[in-house]
Amino acid sequence: LFRPDNFVFGQTGAGNNWAKGHYTEGAELIDSVLDVVRKEAEGCDCMQGFQLCHSLGGGTGAGMGTLLVSKVREEYPDRIMETFSVIPSPKVSDTVVEPYNAVLSFHQLVENSDESFLLDNEALYDICFRTLKLTTPTYGDLNHLVSAAMSGVTCCLRFPGQLNCDLRKIAVNLVPFPRLHFFMTGFAPLTSRGSQQYRALTVPELTQQMFDAKNMMCAADPRHGRYLTAAALFRGRMSTKE
Repeated sequence: LFRPDNFVFGQTGAGNNWAKGHYTEGAELIDSVLDVVRKEAEGCDCMQGFQLCHSLGGGTGAGMGTLLVSKVREEYPDRIMETFSVIPSPKVSDTVVEPYNAVLSFHQLVENSDESFLLDNEALYDICFRTLKLTTPTYGDLNHLVSAAMSGVTCCLRFPGQLNCDLRKIAVNLVPFPRLHFFMTGFAPLTSRGSQQYRALTVPELTQQMFDAKNMMCAADPRHGRYLTAAALFRGRMSTKE
């Protein structure tokens, strides 16, 4: 899946400390990371942008992740920067300093990212317990949900379709003000990893499910508030008339 010479790693960790990831441990590694990024970028014919998967609760994903975002933005100012950010939640927390790391990271993402898709473990666990009826969900099950959402967001780049949108089009349609680029992702239909059971759903049913709070991948209830923008990405055989 990944080229072996693209792995970059250090000898120490950031110890859940944002400043270590952003200013000390991460800053030592950032040049070799940018080197790998540059080599990959040079191999592209028409590069649209970058996707970063990271968490905002720890030191490395939050501190070094946001450092990488700002450095890549400096080097490629005209390319889209898209992040899939796992935000901490009080119910599923393993580190006491998660809120601090997240607040420090959000400041960086507001300034340097173009599109941020927010996910959180609490909502993913809820989906596993309530919808998929898994009694002991593993990280593999959570990752399955995240990967389904990620592939849904990027499927219009990878397959031909009626309304083919690229990373920039998504940003143009979804970002009303440059600093307001944080999206909730909803996904339907939800199925567990090993599940072979499928039920045919109509387009209205799918749309209804997609906007349901139970299908959202971050634990915020969309009924308490307003949508500024929304985009629905469908896969499969269907027409825009539906």
